[in-house]
Amino acid sequence: MALIEERDADVYTCIVAVEETLQGWLALLHRLRAGRDQLAAYAKLQKCVEALLTLNILQFDEQAAGLYHDLRRELPRLGTMDLKIAAICIAHEATLLSRNLRDFEKVPGLRVENWLD
Repeated sequence: MALIEERDADVYTCIVAVEETLQGWLALLHRLRAGRDQLAAYAKLQKCVEALLTLNILQFDEQAAGLYHDLRRELPRLGTMDLKIAAICIAHEATLLSRNLRDFEKVPGLRVENWLD
């Protein structure tokens, strides 16, 4: 939060990160026995959804899809979701905040920073 305030940064997430987050929570819920065993997971899922709703979400639009296909041809070994996230950031001229510099620094035209380490 201090870096966001210091840099007066606008903070967004992207729809692909939302997808990955929700998939993780749903996978956890499906592994648990229905009923009381799911109480804590549902509570955390609800908090997650409420937090996501407070953020601006960048979309995977036609421009991002086109960039994704270009990147997929150029970087066939990088993960699909990572390339979608990179394409969204490039399309919206956004800097990606990630710990995964090793992979994302391979993407031409993508600005990426690690603010956590």
